[in-house]
Amino acid sequence: MAPAPVLHQLDARGVASVVLNRPEVGNAYNGELIQGLLSAMDALASRPELRVVLLKGSGRHFQAGADLKWVNAVARASLADNVHASRATAEAVDRLNRLPVPTVALVQGGCFGGGTGIVAACDVVIAADNAIFSIAEVRWGLTAAIIIPQLSDAISMRQLRRYALTGERFGAAEAHRIGLVHQVVPLDQLAAAGEEMVARLLENGPTAIAETKAWALQSAWGGFDAATMDALVESHAAKRRTEEAAEGLASFAEKRAARWKP
Repeated sequence: MAPAPVLHQLDARGVASVVLNRPEVGNAYNGELIQGLLSAMDALASRPELRVVLLKGSGRHFQAGADLKWVNAVARASLADNVHASRATAEAVDRLNRLPVPTVALVQGGCFGGGTGIVAACDVVIAADNAIFSIAEVRWGLTAAIIIPQLSDAISMRQLRRYALTGERFGAAEAHRIGLVHQVVPLDQLAAAGEEMVARLLENGPTAIAETKAWALQSAWGGFDAATMDALVESHAAKRRTEEAAEGLASFAEKRAARWKP
């Protein structure tokens, strides 16, 4: 039996550890990982003792964006299938964003594409000094539509307009400068820094935290309504089925430059 794509457990303090668990592909997300993340949040949300969620990636990388083989397969499916895939992905990030408890992401290695949306949806992000980031969808003829709201909240529209348009990679220090990351530590101190942050959060009133987070989201891009969610999902799904996306995905699979590159 294949290992679960997302692992979760809750300790006696009410601290949940949620681990993205596809290390062989850098924890790239596919349908199973997305559903695993949704199922983990369902299971944890039902536990009244939940106080903090600690999000990690197993292996060398935190989360290397979408599994492009999976994206390519979905792109060949019907529009309804594409909308379903985009909605599940959007809901996973949106639910993480709105969890009524503090969420702490510990990032090592690669954090690309959807991975940046995941960390933008977390309340606190601590990165190892070897972390590398990119909002890379445009490189493959795709868009980051469903994570734009969370990224806009995290790094400001000005930085988003650079990094989502260039698709360039940037390190932990730059991620800290633009606000995607709150703290940068040596890789061997990442777990300890996470525990220190969890201890700090547990000192605070859980209801006060939930209310503070809810009020903060009311003034955020990431606090969007159902109509905006529908528009983001439909745009994301439609773009995946275009000729430009097909060329981008083909260039990835064939390890060549896309035809639009001079």
